[in-house]
Amino acid sequence: MKAVLLRQPKDIDIVDVPRPEQQGKVMIQVRAMGICGSDIAAYKGISPLVTYPRILGHEVAGEVVSVPEQSTGVAVGDRVIVEPYRYCGSCYPCQIGRTNCCEHLHVIGVHEDGGMREYYAHDAHLIHRVPDALAWDRIPMIEPLSIAIHGIHRLNVQAGEHVAITGAGQIGLLAAQVALYLKAIPILIDPLRERLELARKFGITHVIDPMTEDAALKIQTITDGRLVEAFLEASGSAVAVRSSIDLTHYAGRVAFLGWPKDEVSLPTFLFTKKELDVRGSRNSVGEFPLAIELLTTGAVKVDALISKVIAFDGIPEYVRLITEQPANYIKVIAVFPS
Repeated sequence: MKAVLLRQPKDIDIVDVPRPEQQGKVMIQVRAMGICGSDIAAYKGISPLVTYPRILGHEVAGEVVSVPEQSTGVAVGDRVIVEPYRYCGSCYPCQIGRTNCCEHLHVIGVHEDGGMREYYAHDAHLIHRVPDALAWDRIPMIEPLSIAIHGIHRLNVQAGEHVAITGAGQIGLLAAQVALYLKAIPILIDPLRERLELARKFGITHVIDPMTEDAALKIQTITDGRLVEAFLEASGSAVAVRSSIDLTHYAGRVAFLGWPKDEVSLPTFLFTKKELDVRGSRNSVGEFPLAIELLTTGAVKVDALISKVIAFDGIPEYVRLITEQPANYIKVIAVFPS
């Protein structure tokens, strides 16, 4: 069968590999997959988590073609999305239900071979059925949506609260829509004007270009003199990480979702002075059902986030294009012909 293999940084191709053995897992005929920022980082050779060679892909949707005996939850013919985070089940985070930060976490397409191939075998408890109403080229968006939901949930966002979000990429734009769903007030911060204009199409009325506007002053105007109660850092920018502490109000909450390239110094005295709750947000746990619901009902819209839908064979070319022109692409989805 065909698979997308990253042999080493900058060396990606479609290759023939053996079809996977079932070995007690659910066999899926892959129909669609997203190209994620982590795939691009692996291609560039800047991800500290990836080993080579690696079959990429963790945003994977397909049709169940066989299930192991005594398996429950899915059946042959089901349309499914893969939850790509394999956990050990025995470490401390797993014992308290936070399997997303398992000490021995394996993310497919990162720590182990992923789903950019014709067939993929995955654990039954990490597969979720999706309604027939969702088109194949929209289903892979469930995985990044789950990450955005988890970030908002880590902040315990409540109706009426102001939530600043730095980074108007796919996660930031999805998180802002989730905040709207919860009847909170998102404020999206990004230096790319095109992304801010796109945000307005989703009903996000408060946007800030930090290169041309005083973010603190504008936020105080929006909040009637206060800063934000919650802040989601989704860009990985060192400047944005640092500014999150300044732009969050006393007794507020901050969640770091983006991955900075280097260590960032933070004024911990402000954590104490403001009594901030500062948290990390990694992957997601328990968020797939809500992500499926929000996408199916249209409470969160993704069409405008999908820059291009391509054929599976075009993945290597578009990995290169996204690497060279990142501002031109929010999300590229690849599909197998029906």
